[in-house]
Amino acid sequence: MAEGRGERIVATLDLETFTRLAGAIADELPPRLLRDLNGGISVLPGKKRDGKYYLMGEYIEDPVLGKVIFIHYGSFREILGNAPVEEWEEELRETIVHELRHHVESLAGVDDLSVEEEEELAAEEEENGASSG
Repeated sequence: MAEGRGERIVATLDLETFTRLAGAIADELPPRLLRDLNGGISVLPGKKRDGKYYLMGEYIEDPVLGKVIFIHYGSFREILGNAPVEEWEEELRETIVHELRHHVESLAGVDDLSVEEEEELAAEEEENGASSG
């Protein structure tokens, strides 16, 4: 189901439950990995897109905000909808760990994950271009 066509997406997890789950997952992480993540991990209610892709999370380094991980609840709602709670939890855990890897790599002065992401997107675009033509 898609929003905007008069259809309502029913989410397995509401925003409050999702936020509590994100906090519980963050609490399980080794504190040394959260070093210098001064903005912490924040759940935002909206969805966010980058072109045709929903962004589940983002690692931001900002001169004002500092270093923060944003998790986009609305993107999870769009992608997972009424999927079982276990799927929501697995995707949320993977997203937090993924964004945390960006943070740890930033502390180490490397950006390998961003390179991997760009390569994956390029391969997908190439595959989609080949399959549609």
